[in-house]
Amino acid sequence: MRPGSEVCLAFAENEKESKQLQQILEVSKRAGVSVEATKENLVPVPFYSVIRFEGQGQFHPLKYITGLLAEFLKLGGILLENTRIVESSFEEGIYSTKSDSGFLRAKKLVYATHIPPGVNLMSLRNAPYRSYVLGLKLKDGNYPEGLAYDMQEPYHYFRTHIIDGQPYLIVGGEDHKTGHDAPQEAFQRLKDYASQYYAVESVAYQWSAQYYIPVDGLPYIGQLPGAAEGTYVATGFNGNGMMFGTLSAKIISDLVLGNENEYVSLFSPSRMKPVAGFTEFVKENADVAWHFIADRFSSAHLQTLTDLKSGEGKLVDFEGKKLAIFKDDTGKVTALNPVCTHAGCTVQFNTAEQSWDCPCHGGRFDVSGSVLTGPPTRDLETVIVSYNKQP
Repeated sequence: MRPGSEVCLAFAENEKESKQLQQILEVSKRAGVSVEATKENLVPVPFYSVIRFEGQGQFHPLKYITGLLAEFLKLGGILLENTRIVESSFEEGIYSTKSDSGFLRAKKLVYATHIPPGVNLMSLRNAPYRSYVLGLKLKDGNYPEGLAYDMQEPYHYFRTHIIDGQPYLIVGGEDHKTGHDAPQEAFQRLKDYASQYYAVESVAYQWSAQYYIPVDGLPYIGQLPGAAEGTYVATGFNGNGMMFGTLSAKIISDLVLGNENEYVSLFSPSRMKPVAGFTEFVKENADVAWHFIADRFSSAHLQTLTDLKSGEGKLVDFEGKKLAIFKDDTGKVTALNPVCTHAGCTVQFNTAEQSWDCPCHGGRFDVSGSVLTGPPTRDLETVIVSYNKQP
């Protein structure tokens, strides 16, 4: 980690955004953060106002997590890779979890998995979002020295990353709720946005990630409501996993050991929702309710099996049933029951990442129906179909 070596800017491009930025400036100062208004931007984007955060630290997340793992193993910890927990139970003070390779038993259980499996309070208090990132090579070497965020909705950010001496412009954003937009279009919008201000030579990397937005802005860390005592959860990080993941480890370890921790009540998953978060809570869950209804009774016209292109997935009506179908590069069609095994919503196809994504709680499945991202723990049901290929 390089403490105190980085600069972070946030800039507004119009009067409305500038008012929001002024609020951030005032709140940050009250919190004791080193920040000031400035008249210079780090990126060549026209701006209305800018605030500058000095002395920001920068660290490498993979080096950080592998360092933690090494210390964990030294202390006698055991890491089980590629092990999916499919169910758990609690009897006589002991947890028993079943995986695809056997059983594990413990006195405490921690869900550090986005959303705990099953339908629970965390499913309703967190909304799943996808976020997109491009690694761009520039023609003129005009890479920014620092990190800059805009105030758009959805937002964008810029920074530089160097791999083996080659700098890349990292531009991210274009976030949207999981299963509610076309990922490939989000990547294209991101490239188009960056190309307005930078001489883009090529897209070297592109990827996306999933995160959960809590209804009141703070993550949920601690005892899982409605679960047996000693069942802990850490979720709702809102894209700030490196910071809140570490904080979660400190809070939950203190809870397990019976130590005092001043942040337990602030981040408690059982806390009452502040009035300020109620509007967002209603909006997100009304959206979930809409999908519960619309996914089941939509009268929209759907394509047939033979209309599929290679690498494409669609929802179709086939012999009176709604199916999620995918055609691979060899022409093989895989058909699945599109009803998410978590809460019964209908999945949507993610073209950019070749996955079936649930628009309600963010569950994701690969093209064969296997779970990629919880909260579902069961795969989508495979459906056997027969059809005649068109020449």
